[in-house]
Amino acid sequence: MKRLPERGAYDRETIDGVLDEALICHLAFETDQGPVAIPTIHARIGDVLYLHGSHASRMMRTTVGEQVCVTATIVDGIVVARSAFHHSLNYRSVMVFGVPRVVDDAEERTAAFAAITNHVLPGRWGEARQPSAKEDKGTKLLAIDIDEASAKVRTGPPVDDEEDMALGIWAGVIPLAVTAGTPELAPDLEAGVDLPPSVIGYSSS
Repeated sequence: MKRLPERGAYDRETIDGVLDEALICHLAFETDQGPVAIPTIHARIGDVLYLHGSHASRMMRTTVGEQVCVTATIVDGIVVARSAFHHSLNYRSVMVFGVPRVVDDAEERTAAFAAITNHVLPGRWGEARQPSAKEDKGTKLLAIDIDEASAKVRTGPPVDDEEDMALGIWAGVIPLAVTAGTPELAPDLEAGVDLPPSVIGYSSS
């Protein structure tokens, strides 16, 4: 890590924490037309990161057996400095480098699908209908071993130049967080269906 190496973290607790909290990641890879980075849902089980998509998608067709980079970022605050130059963000980010493999084992596929579903909404896998044989067949599942990964974290107030301290300009941090709003019912939801525990738990967390 060349730029601001003091913000780097290589311990798995930090890396896993960011991967588990971030709702989406971006998968970057090379194509014949040049590099692309695609947002997608992910999930981690132990030392493996899972991604899924349609067999027809470019991401699924292009990345198997090729070097890729997965990034996940959580923004925790806007850092407001006295000078425009020193404005920043408080954030936690992770980069994972690896070579995806296709997951064909039925037991691993089920565990990964459950993890991806529960990553977005904890507990939902046990409430929803399980994938049909057609749905399972139409979904490609990739696994990337978390062997080469690093985190980068910024916390705390702005770091202004000494000569700017007495300018009378406000400085500080505006905290940011993802919060759940009131659940909105599907317009075709039949009468008498109560909110499931996963939705209740997410909305109240």
